[in-house]
Parts: sequence; structure tokens; C-alpha cells
Amino acid sequence: MSRKKRKILMNILLIAGIFISTTSCVKKTPVDLSKETLIPKPVSVTATNSSFEITNKTRIYFNKGSDGIESTAKYLAEILRPSTGFPVQVKSTLKKPKSGNIYLSLTDNKNLSEEGYELVITEKMVQLTANQPAGLFHGVQTIRQLLPDEIELKTHAGGPWLIGTGTILDYPEYEYRGAMLDVARHFFGVEDVKQFIDQLALYKINYLHLHLSDDQGWRIEIKSWPNLTLHGGSTEVGGGEGGFYTQEQYIDLVHYAAERFITIVPEIDMPGHTNAALSSYPELNCNGKATKLYTGTRVGFSTLCTKKEVTYTFIDDVIGELASMTTGPYIHIGGDESHVTPMKEYIPFINRVQEIVLKHGKMVIGWDEIAHSALKPNTVVQYWSLAKNAKKGVGQGAKVLMSPAKRAYLDMQYDSTTTLGLHWAAYVEVDSSYSWDPEKLVPGITKEDILGVEAPLWTETITNMNDLEYMVFPRLPGLAEIGWTPAADRSWDEYKVRLGKHGKRMQALGINYYPSPLVPWDEKSAK
Repeated sequence: MSRKKRKILMNILLIAGIFISTTSCVKKTPVDLSKETLIPKPVSVTATNSSFEITNKTRIYFNKGSDGIESTAKYLAEILRPSTGFPVQVKSTLKKPKSGNIYLSLTDNKNLSEEGYELVITEKMVQLTANQPAGLFHGVQTIRQLLPDEIELKTHAGGPWLIGTGTILDYPEYEYRGAMLDVARHFFGVEDVKQFIDQLALYKINYLHLHLSDDQGWRIEIKSWPNLTLHGGSTEVGGGEGGFYTQEQYIDLVHYAAERFITIVPEIDMPGHTNAALSSYPELNCNGKATKLYTGTRVGFSTLCTKKEVTYTFIDDVIGELASMTTGPYIHIGGDESHVTPMKEYIPFINRVQEIVLKHGKMVIGWDEIAHSALKPNTVVQYWSLAKNAKKGVGQGAKVLMSPAKRAYLDMQYDSTTTLGLHWAAYVEVDSSYSWDPEKLVPGITKEDILGVEAPLWTETITNMNDLEYMVFPRLPGLAEIGWTPAADRSWDEYKVRLGKHGKRMQALGINYYPSPLVPWDEKSAK
């Protein structure tokens, strides 16, 4: 080699050495994982004060051969692509991928429940593991919240897309963490319900209870009783056109929710709250005459004729068709506010309806009044009004689903200036909605007696998604945290700060939330 060529080669090597040394010494931006705004609050967070950066080369890998996790990997990619502008490819692998990537895999970790996950973040990789696919999905929600709020935008944002390094070990306190949407008083279409499902998923909620029938409307197609929707579904509170879900649409909702590890719980309320059915089929009335359609908000005036055999044929057909479309374990039978049904008729009615639900392979949930009956094994009592009813259910061995109206009802007004909602139970500000412990709420009902927590939204005054979001947010995140995070790790003073920082994320998501004066909202998120 000539002296000139040797000199050129030495210069090339020198330049390469300088490049390698300078790039290898680039310090990562420090991010304190323990100070990130996560709702619900995780069980354990250990920070190592550096960061992982998502770049245009980042891919999402999942372990090949594991059922049910590819969809979650694709779900995460779909969240990341619009705002980052990166391609974020999804790949399967049999081994741990190279640096710079996100890796989802199933494991056998005795410290985790079926819905728990472990998230290990280093400068080189984000590794998410769980025992079951549901845990991976919940872990993805945590990854999502660890990224800047702009990750939620549907248009390109600047970044950088940093995640703090460290380890998060997390799992839920209660197995049932739900929300309820009343689509009977005012009807909400398929796309609205899907939007609500997506909002629930962010907070690791795993059940959506759909109130499908009431005095003002019947919302689910029953092919053996077609007039339920043709006539009973034709109106709503205030006299609007109402609406209903075809069986195909309902099945689509069930599958959409399941892809987000949310289970649909359908409710057919009975024997009261049944005017839409009584107006559709005169034989369900004791006098054989159809009632008029009802568009008001009064309760407690209707009842199925509990002495007629056709009533139970009707219920058997309805529950049978509904059960065949519902992949989850529960059918909700209502049972509340049946004021004109004598107790001597109410009790045998509820007993018989429980048998019908069991015959179709499902378990029963009912509002707390059903505890007056002889509860079947695995029947769940949903506490909303009277603690003595819930305790009566526990006395029969039933689990309790906690939905106290004074704390968990999302249709209760925040204060006297709130234009939407009602306040018959209480005014429920964000602090009141958050500051309670399910296992200490009712003396005699312990944690072992509680299935979980559900936040219902009744829609007498709620007509559209803008109104829905205003009443649901920001109370829903706190109720989700009650269901997920141990009470000993929760305090309003600490939570309200996290919630205040969460306002920018809700804005990025386009959520019309109530800017409670009790919450220290970041200036950029205050409205």
C-alpha cells in the first residue's frame, strides 16, 4: 500500500473512531418514571432516571406462537403511528429482539394476576410481560400514558417520544371494574358506544353494562318478538326517534369490546321499567291491553304481569336470544324500582327469572332489590340504593357490585350550577366521587364480599356524546382507580395533582371534560 493510500485509510479510521466515541457517549434524556401521570396508579414503580426513545426505526415485537397478543401489538402500533409519523411495524419473533424496540410477551409470573403486567424499560428496550393477553393490553395503556400527551393526537406531532426507564409491577385490586351506559332513555348508536369503549380501555376498565330496555325504549332486536324494537324502540325521553341495535350490530359491539378486553353485560330490566315492552305486546299486561309509549322520566309505574305464563315464555325467548349473542358470563335482570309489583309477586318472579338465566348458561346480576328473593349461587347483587339489601344479598352468599348512587352515579350533578344530570341522590363533585373505599362503605360488607365497582350513567338528560363526556369525565378515571388501586395507596390530595396533569391528555383525545375547580389543572389544560 502506498504512503498516500495509507494516510487516507488512517484518516478514515480516525474519523470513524471519533464518530463512534461521540455517538456512544450521547447521554439519554433523564425522565423520572416515578413522577409520571398514570391513572389508575400502579402497584409498584421503580425509576432508574433515564429514557427510552421511540424513533422511526422502532418496531413492536410479540412472541410468536402466543395466542391473543398480536392484536394488542397492532393496537399499540395504531396508537403510535398518527402522532409520531413513524411506520411502527409489528413483527413476531421467537427470541428477544434487538435494541430500540418494544417487546410484548407472555410469561408465568406468580406475582401477577390474570390482568396484571410487568413493564421493564431500559435505554435500549421496552419489555412488557404478562401471564394473560388481558395483562398485556392493560400494560399497553400504561405505555400509552407514559408517552407525551400528544401521542393521543390523530395528526403528526413533533416529539421527542420518550419513556422514563425503570420497572412497573401492576395488577388490579378488584376483578370487576365497570361502567354502565343507559341507552334506553336516550339512544346512543354503535359508533358512539365504540368511542365510549375506547375511552374506558384507557383506564383499564373491563366491563361495560348496557341498559338495553326501560319504560322509554327497547334497544335490542329480539327476532321472536319483533315489535319490541319496531314499536318499543321508536321513541325516547322527550319524544325523539329512539333507535335500536340489530343483532348483528350488538354482536359487533360485543366483539369490539372483547378486542379491548372489555366484557359486555346486557341488561333487560324487569318486572318494572318495562313500559316499552308492555306497549309493544298487550298480552304482557294483566288486562291484555297495550299501554301507550312513554317519553317522560317518572319511574316505578310499570310491571310485567307476573301471573301470566306468556310472561315467562317472553322472558325465556329474550334471554335465550341475548345469551346466544353475549360472550361474557353475565345477564343483568334489573329488578329495581318495581313499585307497583306486590312483593308477594316480585319474589317468585325474580326466583323464576334467575332459573331462566341459568338455563341459558349465564350468571345473574340484579339491582340490590333482588336480594329479597332466594338468590341462586353466583348471583350478584348490585348495590345502588339500600345498604340493607346489599347486606341481605351477602347473607345469602352473593357477591356485591358496588355502585352507590351518592358516589358512583355519573349522572349526578357536580353542583347546583351543573345544567346536565340530576341530584336526587346528591351533588357529586370529583373529590366525593373519588374519596371512598368499597370495603369500608357498608359495615358488614368486607372486601371478600365485593366483586368490584361500577359507575353508571343514566341518560334522562344526556342526549349526545358531548353531554356524556362532560358527566363522565373526570369522575370516571377516579372510579377506575378505586377498582384498580389498593385503598391504602390512594389519597385525594395526591390524586388530584395527577388528574390535573391528565387534563392535557383528555384534551388531546378530544374529550369534553368538566374542569372541576377542585382540581389543580395544568395551565395548558385548563379550559
